[in-house]
Amino acid sequence: MRLEQLQAFLAIAETGSFQQAARKCRVTQSTISRQIQSLEADVGVELFHRTSHAKLTLGGERLLPRARKICQEWEIATQELTDLIAGKQPELCIAAIHSLCASYLPPVLQKFCHDYPEVQLRVTSLGSDRALKVLKDGLVDLAIVMNNRFLTTGRDMVVEVLYDEPIEVLVAANHPLAQYERIPWSELIRYPQVVFKDGYGMQRLVQDKFERLEAKLQAALEVNTLDAFRGVVRQGELIALLPRSALMEALHDPTLAVRSLASNSTGATSDNTALTRRVVMVTTIDRLQIPPINHFWQLVRENIPPQFQQQRSAS
Repeated sequence: MRLEQLQAFLAIAETGSFQQAARKCRVTQSTISRQIQSLEADVGVELFHRTSHAKLTLGGERLLPRARKICQEWEIATQELTDLIAGKQPELCIAAIHSLCASYLPPVLQKFCHDYPEVQLRVTSLGSDRALKVLKDGLVDLAIVMNNRFLTTGRDMVVEVLYDEPIEVLVAANHPLAQYERIPWSELIRYPQVVFKDGYGMQRLVQDKFERLEAKLQAALEVNTLDAFRGVVRQGELIALLPRSALMEALHDPTLAVRSLASNSTGATSDNTALTRRVVMVTTIDRLQIPPINHFWQLVRENIPPQFQQQRSAS
């Protein structure tokens, strides 16, 4: 059974004539006849009484509402696909890590809403691993996250490196580590930390660093918002390792101090590499062909904050 057979069947049922149905479908009468014969062979019953007026048989009457529904659904589906290719989608769903939602994305979101006012923009703050999972599940169109090569590889994935940024230390203004301009790792590993919950790329990054140092990470508390990090660290005992973009508000808070990490490290295994995170934008090849998604992608690329531009060009 083919769609054109059902369309021919409906045309005959509506006009009552093979000849008029042929005109309506813009084919020859012999073509209409062959299509109906093939359809009748497929369903196993005659659909029309062959008289001067093409009248539906009992089988034809049973098929009629189903054929209408199938053809209507096909018309709706083709129109939705046409709208999708033309960029007429009802919404665009983005998943991004918390620090970007607070600092990097607002100007991008404003420009996109101006350029595509008919598209409902939905932005959700998620940890990197969770954001990539919902992208793969088709629940969002695009994710801006900390890179995880185990979750961003695949033929259908498109990955754009946005920038690398250093990880710094957030401490209370009166914390012993605040006396350092650059905190040595030998001192930092002595203090308990507040860390991101499981599923966040930062937790994995910090844990991997401590493992390379063969040091124990004293994770005293897990949270998942920047406000919570600042509130807990402000109490004076716990410290936190956070990316620079997540520390903008803390720089203006007299109860908090932000310090860089010393490049040297101590432990059973020496590790002199700087601690940084790589932020990437991820979608799938098919989504990137949709105009609103592609436009948002380009806006993100064009609006990388100045403090990250040099890091991106150097990476």
